[in-house]
Amino acid sequence: MRIPAQSVCTAIRDDIVSGVFARGSRLTEELLARRYGVSRVPVREALRTLESEGFVTTRRHAGACVAEPTEQEAADLLEVRTLLEPLSAARAAQRRTEAHLKVLRGLVRLGQERARRGEGEDLRSLGTWFHETLAQASGSPGLTALLTQLRHKIAWMYAVEQHARPAEAWAEHAAIVDAVARGDVERARSLTALHAERAVAAHRLRRPGPERERGRERERERERGQGRVRTSQHAVNTVSGRH
Repeated sequence: MRIPAQSVCTAIRDDIVSGVFARGSRLTEELLARRYGVSRVPVREALRTLESEGFVTTRRHAGACVAEPTEQEAADLLEVRTLLEPLSAARAAQRRTEAHLKVLRGLVRLGQERARRGEGEDLRSLGTWFHETLAQASGSPGLTALLTQLRHKIAWMYAVEQHARPAEAWAEHAAIVDAVARGDVERARSLTALHAERAVAAHRLRRPGPERERGRERERERERGQGRVRTSQHAVNTVSGRH
């Protein structure tokens, strides 16, 4: 059965975001095909998609490589997100369904409960799920896809510190949901803008140390010389349904 290029793209993107492939490292079709157990055709298609998303760049005489974004490019991504998330919330106030509200309210209850108990390990994933659902409630597939891509790239470029007062963050989430439920477009927009601006302060630019990068490069060289490839943390056949 032919593995969809979308699944291969997701697997490569996950490995780039998690740091398996260091910035600037080469991405050969042969190596990737062996890593994910697929032919070179879906790999080639996936690399084209990742290049359009900004995760991969093509260099003369080197081929496909993991992109090396500048600090300004990283800062621009945060600014774009602070502009798009309020727009998404405003549209959600107009287009949300009862199913969206049910999920959002459930996430707020879970987040507030875990914040009260000091169970911070789940709060980040719950927060991501909350913002993904809010984007989906906008009823705009293009906007949702763009926000998803932004989240991937920001996770790649930044480490996010745990909110010092998680109860306050989830109170903000609850207020956003109330505004969306009432159909209050301007309040949903303004609350989300304030929430997004506050979240920016928790982002710290990732700066991989030169020794770490050189160590990864030496490991990749050894793998090439031995003709083997490490097993991916995200096997292709497990991500075919992810977006």
